[in-house]
Amino acid sequence: MSDVAAIEQFVKKYNALKTEVAKVIVGQDDVVNQILISIFSGGHSLLIGVPGLAKTLMVNTIAQALGLDFKRIQFTPDLMPSDILGSEILDENRHFKFIKGPIFANIILADEINRTPPKTQAALLEAMQERAVTVSGHHYKLSLPYFVLATQNPIEQEGTYPLPEAQLDRFMFAINLEYPSFKEEVEVVKSTTTDQQATVNALFTAQEIIDFQNVIRRIPVADNVIEYAVGMVAKTRPNGSDASDLVSEFVDWGAGPRASQNLVLAAKTHAAINGKFSPDIENIQAVASGILRHRIIKNYKAEAEGITDDQIIKSLF
Repeated sequence: MSDVAAIEQFVKKYNALKTEVAKVIVGQDDVVNQILISIFSGGHSLLIGVPGLAKTLMVNTIAQALGLDFKRIQFTPDLMPSDILGSEILDENRHFKFIKGPIFANIILADEINRTPPKTQAALLEAMQERAVTVSGHHYKLSLPYFVLATQNPIEQEGTYPLPEAQLDRFMFAINLEYPSFKEEVEVVKSTTTDQQATVNALFTAQEIIDFQNVIRRIPVADNVIEYAVGMVAKTRPNGSDASDLVSEFVDWGAGPRASQNLVLAAKTHAAINGKFSPDIENIQAVASGILRHRIIKNYKAEAEGITDDQIIKSLF
């Protein structure tokens, strides 16, 4: 099949996937789009929102619709790295045997990732970056496709450990979840207080997802679009010559080169789901907020004056 035909097929399957997810998830269209863009781009996502916004249900539903193996890890202050990765035990023949931890699945929901200390947070880093883990000197490959979708409570809540910048940078998207509108909440209550259960059908196989990821990576991008993405990221660095006025005044640290790579990759997927065969500047702008939000570290002045991440990102356009 040619890449053009593959993208046309991808658009059909993507729309069917959105319909399948909508059987269970009311509204949250933008959030679902960003999660799916990160999955088909081969990235990870961080979902930020207060408890009770159906983050776990959303990830579970998406995993079912994608036909992937799904595991949920509840992060707590006493969680140890071995609880995630697995550990070696002595079997009846006195040989060491590796018991795999919950990290060995296609989709991992790392629930409330910032409730656990940095040592355990770091156990996820190798898995996210290398798609492999090392336990007792042995290297274990994780099965592909592999995604970590982490949920984070707002930092202001008690008992949270902020994620280090190095780990934040491993997430392609940081996605803010807002409260539903009045109409959506009425719909949620109606659909969840009866004995009716929606059945979510698996529409993909693991291999199909890998094939679509490869097609998306092969999408050509014009030089001016890549230069626009790199230029936008350069403007987030407060000491750089291209920094915007808002950035110079309100930002401590800007985004690194991984942001430029993710902007271009996500723009390719955003173009593909809209039936386009090459991304343009509009596609870069459409994905910019989710990709830059967690990579721009604001200063105290920004906090004091109520300057939001999105205001700073919009100023880069």
